[in-house]
Amino acid sequence: QVQLVESGGGLVQAGGSPRPPCAASGRTSSSYAMGWFRQAPGKEREFVAGISRSGGVPYYADSVNRRFTVSRDNAKNTVYLQMNSLKPEDAAVYYCAADARGSSWSMRRQSYDYDCWGQGTQVTVSS
Repeated sequence: QVQLVESGGGLVQAGGSPRPPCAASGRTSSSYAMGWFRQAPGKEREFVAGISRSGGVPYYADSVNRRFTVSRDNAKNTVYLQMNSLKPEDAAVYYCAADARGSSWSMRRQSYDYDCWGQGTQVTVSS
């Protein structure tokens, strides 16, 4: 089993650039694809970004493309979400997820594509 712990959230000014990390433990991170989702109050959880096992293939939701960058350091078992030009509508609880089932490569954009989840980190945006 894989355990995921997000951190680095908090109150950020609009236009800011937080970079929350997600630390993984339990298995070597290079053995599973990972992703970031977010959930704002009253809304469904939505896909934000995903990244392949090696880190060579990142992909994004249209709403964050060109503003957010997902990366991973498998030596540190950590995935990062660099957020730039933060907007009030980016405020949400951000969740890290992993697909530890050994599935073949695909772009995983749905919650059911992942079987391990962190507890989430709150990002609040002040305007």
